[in-house]
Amino acid sequence: MWEKVQETVSYITEKTGFTPRYGVILGSGLGSFTEDIEIEHTLPYSEIPNFPTSTVEGHKGALIFGKIGGNNVVAMQGRFHYYEGYSMTEVTFPVRVMKFLGVEKLIVSNASGGVNPFYKVGDIVYIYDHINLMPEHPLRGKNDERFGPRFVNMGEPYSRKMIAKAKEIAVNMGVDVKDGIYLGLQGPTFETLSEYRMVKVLGADCVGMSTVPEVIVARHMNMEVFGISVITDIGSEDAIEEISHDEVLLAAQSAEPKVRGIIKELIIKY
Repeated sequence: MWEKVQETVSYITEKTGFTPRYGVILGSGLGSFTEDIEIEHTLPYSEIPNFPTSTVEGHKGALIFGKIGGNNVVAMQGRFHYYEGYSMTEVTFPVRVMKFLGVEKLIVSNASGGVNPFYKVGDIVYIYDHINLMPEHPLRGKNDERFGPRFVNMGEPYSRKMIAKAKEIAVNMGVDVKDGIYLGLQGPTFETLSEYRMVKVLGADCVGMSTVPEVIVARHMNMEVFGISVITDIGSEDAIEEISHDEVLLAAQSAEPKVRGIIKELIIKY
């Protein structure tokens, strides 16, 4: 994998001559964040060597390079999921590439289902921890020390300093945000009521089908991570019949202006 990552990094560097310090992974319904970037280069995934291509509606499929408040940023407009049939190596490959392009801080966003009784649809959650119930681990196999250590300390998967700064930003913006633990499942089915109850019993506040593998790999390479989630459905008997991908996209898009504002200010001020 080392050779593939370096080949991809070389291609992107030759095409853009750009060194990003912040990386952003945009989840379902949050792709319009790129409107906040002073775009300098756009590379479709289909043109990038060794890159997968996203197959999910709401994930457009391009790397966007540019500036936010004078800070160099690369944004993934669309991510890859294990349920699409990709290996965990492929799902997390862009994070490896971001690191060797120069990214030090990674911001990940997603849409998730809420099981915390104090959550409602449209709530914004700062992820402070996660539970990994994916059926495959992105670090399984022989470890390459050039990426990171064999055994990764996951005591602080999401940066406490970034969360603290993001909370200040939310207060200044007048935006109500929640804290939460995110549980990662394979998908692509939405959870049954029994599975939602399981998520709650295990101590999580929300559940989704992404993010966890990317965060693990980012921490493997000592990147600082901030995670933000939009609650797009509630795992209860009253609400579960309404869940569809279209509903998820609509709920994420309704919260998008606030999420965009938080991420933009975090990049500028942290």
